Amino acid sequence: MDTIKQAGNYVSDKIQGTTHEASKEANKDVAKDNNAGVGTRLQAAGDAIGDKAKEHKYDASAEANKQAATH
Repeated sequence: MDTIKQAGNYVSDKIQGTTHEASKEANKDVAKDNNAGVGTRLQAAGDAIGDKAKEHKYDASAEANKQAATH
């Protein structure tokens, strides 16, 4: 039963990581947009940094769940 739970957690973590990766890329584009206001660009840059940290967190968690499910 634990293997099924860990496999489900793996899938969930992979989805969360991918979602944050997409958000990071969108925020990077806004941060680079010369037509956006300075405040908007700074906020987007900060959000991109936060998304990158969350992406790494979920990717690490997914890998841990994957390893636990296979052993």
